[in-house]
Amino acid sequence: MSGYSNVGTSGVYEAGDQRNVKRSEMENAERYNEGQPGSHIGNDSKDERSIANRLAAEERKSEPSDDRETALLKEDPTLPAKMHGNEPSRGAKVDAQIAADEEEYLRRKGKA
Repeated sequence: MSGYSNVGTSGVYEAGDQRNVKRSEMENAERYNEGQPGSHIGNDSKDERSIANRLAAEERKSEPSDDRETALLKEDPTLPAKMHGNEPSRGAKVDAQIAADEEEYLRRKGKA
């Protein structure tokens, strides 16, 4: 064995840009924007947060408010289709009929 390698060029073995940076250069270096709001994905499987921390974060989340169409859907299932100029689906019509029947039933019972 000759004690040296014939693999690659001498540039492979030289440090090149691998050097120790002076502390003064590090302190004056421009840093990345760290900790931006919304940069953390709460359900990231590779996240190192504990399960308890994830549960606490989920509990802190407030229920998002409904958009206009969802709010209308809760009132009358046929309204979103009518708003878009379409005929409501058969299921939406059945849902509306069931809601009306339940409301009438509660009114007769005196609970609504």
